[in-house]
Amino acid sequence: MGSGRESKACRLILLDIGVKKSVFSKVNTPCYVVDEKKLIENLEILQEVEKQSGCHILLAQKAFSMFSTYPLIGKYLSGTTASGLYEARLGKEEMGKENHVFAPAYKEEHVKELVTICDHIIFNSVAQYERFRDLCQNVSVGLRVNPMCSTQEDHAIYDPCAKGSRLGVLKEQLPDDLCWGEGGIEGLHFHTLCEQNCDDLITTVKSVEAQFGEILHKVKWLNMGGGHHITRADYQREDLIALIRSLRETYDIEVYLEPGEAIALNAGYLVTEVMDVVHNDMDILVLDASAACHMPDVLEMPYRPPLRDSYEAGEQPYTYRLSSLTCLAGDVIGDYSFTHPIQIGDRLVFEDMAIYSMVKNNTFNGIPLPDICMLKENGTIEVVKTFSYEDFKGRLS
Repeated sequence: MGSGRESKACRLILLDIGVKKSVFSKVNTPCYVVDEKKLIENLEILQEVEKQSGCHILLAQKAFSMFSTYPLIGKYLSGTTASGLYEARLGKEEMGKENHVFAPAYKEEHVKELVTICDHIIFNSVAQYERFRDLCQNVSVGLRVNPMCSTQEDHAIYDPCAKGSRLGVLKEQLPDDLCWGEGGIEGLHFHTLCEQNCDDLITTVKSVEAQFGEILHKVKWLNMGGGHHITRADYQREDLIALIRSLRETYDIEVYLEPGEAIALNAGYLVTEVMDVVHNDMDILVLDASAACHMPDVLEMPYRPPLRDSYEAGEQPYTYRLSSLTCLAGDVIGDYSFTHPIQIGDRLVFEDMAIYSMVKNNTFNGIPLPDICMLKENGTIEVVKTFSYEDFKGRLS
């Protein structure tokens, strides 16, 4: 259930939302800035999908856990989903609506707390279910299945259907005597997508129905996980609505979706300042933002994040390699070109930085964590949180 990122030069769709450069001159760098207007636009799309299809859409906190926005998100979506105890607590405390959790394995002390704060708990194996089912009398229990239907080519690290995957139970591993429905396993869960459109979901659902169709007639709900880029401009939303309606009618079940990226897609920025310019075969910018610390997906995927007012290397007269101030030689963000020379003190703005950034950042090398700000609908900037040396020291001993 990992993150996903476009590995191409840019996201498929980058919306121009008219944010003026002067806005980014008002923040300390490095700084994450979340765009309230764009966030609301995404939420309105997701709410409409809920209304037209009858499904429940949950915020996958693993992608976006800016809990100061949870009251806003809760006005549009059905609740939250978590990947463990701490995220589940956050969803309960800060949104307080439906609260689901899935983890590859649970500790007993965690399950004892999860059943008091969650309404749905999903197990990754029959063994985990049998070990903890007596503790789950007051929650709806689900089982994650693996349809072994891989629909992605570019994100192997995020493919739960890859050979040797630990995620989900295979059809042949299901005992004949499992109790489905009331008093037993009430739901099925699968998660196989990564930044994908509805056509891949339709392909996956056909595989799920072929293998687990009999069970779908016995359970109360189906959770189709995340990886759905529902708020992307080219997403096949009408097809998604039709698919959900069909599943609900065919099996008389509730349907859940758990998008993470779709909630805050293209709704955030990372503002950074050029600290130095060095030369080694090419001009290299040293920034106060770091791929390793502040946007780890750049190195993990890897991918080249979109940068405002920039072009592919070589397309414009001035090409630079963007790097950071850590000691890691490979802490390089990418090569970009510009219409004008870049100087020390200039500010650069990376786009689509709300997702899988704040939730994955770290203080390697003692690098400070970026401030977190909200760009309000009226154009003002609100500083939501700042970090200090104590945040770095507090993680150590």
